[in-house]
Amino acid sequence: MPFISHNGHRTHYQTLGAGLPVVLLHGHLLSSRCWLDGGFAEAFLADHMVVLVDALGHGQSDKPADPAAYRLKDQAGKVAAVMDALDIERADVIGHSMGAWTAAGMARHWPDRLQSLTLGGWDPVKGVAAAFPPGFEGPLLFEQALELARAFVPHLVSWVTPEDEPGLRASWDALAEMDGLAEALLSGRAPVLMWCGRDDIRGRHMKVFAERHGVEMIWTAGNHNSVVYEHAPEGARAVRAWLRPDG
Repeated sequence: MPFISHNGHRTHYQTLGAGLPVVLLHGHLLSSRCWLDGGFAEAFLADHMVVLVDALGHGQSDKPADPAAYRLKDQAGKVAAVMDALDIERADVIGHSMGAWTAAGMARHWPDRLQSLTLGGWDPVKGVAAAFPPGFEGPLLFEQALELARAFVPHLVSWVTPEDEPGLRASWDALAEMDGLAEALLSGRAPVLMWCGRDDIRGRHMKVFAERHGVEMIWTAGNHNSVVYEHAPEGARAVRAWLRPDG
């Protein structure tokens, strides 16, 4: 079972298939299994090496409680370290939700490692706040987010134990680090695609950013979670068509 060690913590990853590298980065409270369970990864396996990474605090990666371990540069650095371990110089990086935040961190701190960047279900200006309903000013605390997840998608968070919560809380709080991300994405160093489910409230803010800055955006069926589960094949086909327009 492959791991890399970076800044004193282990990050779990796995690879599937062979060919051009595609790195998939999952959202908060999930793990890299989501890309397999929903069938997203399958769309790339015929001619790509798919790299699945468990974010710190999630899946089989270490789960330290120290908030400093979850800073964006460190999270993006773990992705770069996985690429180093696999001798990958540049990759198409696809992130959803927290994974898109981490992917944006790659654009800021390791832009030369990006062949392209796909940001799913995350707004480069508002971040987590893009999910707030009208009239709610926030902040949304980790305990509230976990309670909502347990109420609406309990099967996705059944793995969370009290021992996991300090690391997950630190990971959640780190998502507030947004400085310089929009500018990094607009630097032109790598092509950027924005992707959102039609029923994801974040889409209204993402659309504003995309239209204002001339960034291509695609919409697929589903809400914030179902785009990587029930509707994952549609999303994968759409993203792949943008990455490989010639087939």
